[in-house]
Amino acid sequence: MPKTKERPERPALGASWSGTITFGLVSVPVNLYPAHRTAERGLRLLAGDGHPVARRYVCEHDGREVGGDHLVRGFEVEPGRHVVVTDEELEKLAPVKTRDIELRRFVPASALDPVRFDRPYFLTPGSDNSKSYRLLASVMEQSGRAGIATFVMHGKERIIAILSEGGILRGETLRFADEIRTPDQVGLPEPVKADRETVRAFEKSIAAKSKPDLAPAELTDPHAEAMKKLVAKKRRSGERVVAKTADDRQDEEPIDLLEVLKRSLASGKTSSRKGRSHARARAS
Repeated sequence: MPKTKERPERPALGASWSGTITFGLVSVPVNLYPAHRTAERGLRLLAGDGHPVARRYVCEHDGREVGGDHLVRGFEVEPGRHVVVTDEELEKLAPVKTRDIELRRFVPASALDPVRFDRPYFLTPGSDNSKSYRLLASVMEQSGRAGIATFVMHGKERIIAILSEGGILRGETLRFADEIRTPDQVGLPEPVKADRETVRAFEKSIAAKSKPDLAPAELTDPHAEAMKKLVAKKRRSGERVVAKTADDRQDEEPIDLLEVLKRSLASGKTSSRKGRSHARARAS
């Protein structure tokens, strides 16, 4: 009996959201994974003896500490004046919980202004049968269009642009219109016309520094690298190294999200082949 090759286990990576892309009669189960992660642990504030300090709420009027049971939410209508909003009222305003990404329209992907992008995600097939996922990704990529959809995540309704590249769907949550500043609001100067000689000088300088692509090594954070070296040096010397606390967590191993996608798609392809094989066997 031939020895079967064991499939490697998928890395443990929790999806931020799971549901279904829907439009018309089409339904595509998907999982959303953040496309970026925090690369380093931030600095924590400590007391002089090395123990972490906690954040507390203090009344700005008289300086007294306010416990969680006595906190309310208020919407500031003018400086120093708030309209109190209760938890019950907020619940009534909350969007209806749903597991659908409702595609409302398709637009040219080139029409999306990156300034509206808020947070990037990868979308993986939400079931072993990835045929609908592959078909949607292929058609969208060939047409050069992006889908604009709404969905509810973490109790908030969001707008998301679904794009396809290399057979993989990704999403970019979009900022709302009132979150975007215009050039006029920022105070940018009006475009100016330059003489041809000046334009050529700029074109020459740009061409001299042009490269075919952007290497990941050019996106390294020098401050983060310097911080890691400083911390490593101080740990080796034993200088000001405080004891572990109960809040310490083990660093997560980096996850190759593209590998998760490949395995998910491969799983769907294998399942489809098995399904066709069983169907032929029954027919014979």
